[in-house]
Amino acid sequence: MKGFLLAAGNGTRLRPLTDRIPKCLVPIKGMPLIGIWLQWCAQYGIDKVLINTHAHSERVSEYLSAYGGPVKVTMTYEPELLGSAGTLHVNREFVAGEPEFAVLYADVLTNCRFDNILSFHRLSQAPVTLGTYRVPNPAQCGIIATDETGRVLEFTEKPEFPKSDTAFSGVLIGGPALIDLLPAITPADIGFDVLPQLVGKMFAFPIDDFVLDIGTLEKYEQAQREWPGLTNG
Repeated sequence: MKGFLLAAGNGTRLRPLTDRIPKCLVPIKGMPLIGIWLQWCAQYGIDKVLINTHAHSERVSEYLSAYGGPVKVTMTYEPELLGSAGTLHVNREFVAGEPEFAVLYADVLTNCRFDNILSFHRLSQAPVTLGTYRVPNPAQCGIIATDETGRVLEFTEKPEFPKSDTAFSGVLIGGPALIDLLPAITPADIGFDVLPQLVGKMFAFPIDDFVLDIGTLEKYEQAQREWPGLTNG
């Protein structure tokens, strides 16, 4: 299975940690985020990954050159940020002909059971399945409302007045229908520009495992205290 690992953010809210390294290389209990992700991908059979880079791209290149794990990694550099949807659009040939693929946000720390999400995705036959979790700060997230089957009835990115605390986790499974909806103009964002078009068609899978968006120094410190490590799939 293939996956996009979105890692090109500037990480400005994590300064000074990101003054010399990108956000995807900040260490969590001694291991860079991207290293945790590659271990997770290997654990769940995501054996080909495309990683986009921007700030401190050379540091990511150095890390991947030394990577000796089983995941085959393709790295792409963005001189100007394309946005999450823009990255998928520009690199859509990477998943051409694939019935399903993962989209993973590299600034999220999780040990979620991807096999459970994938089983649910295949059972529902949805064009997109979003991993979701409960958050204390819904105004800063993509917020979701579903029916009793998990079908997404509403999706709002960073709502001014959130209707729930159920948020997109940064882990999704998509297929050709997702690629078909990607705007050709960049920058473009998955949450703002694509997922609202799939309301009523996509499904949500609630994640009960550890999920934490490493977006601020406070969250980074929380990760150092609470990260339990990867689970056994």
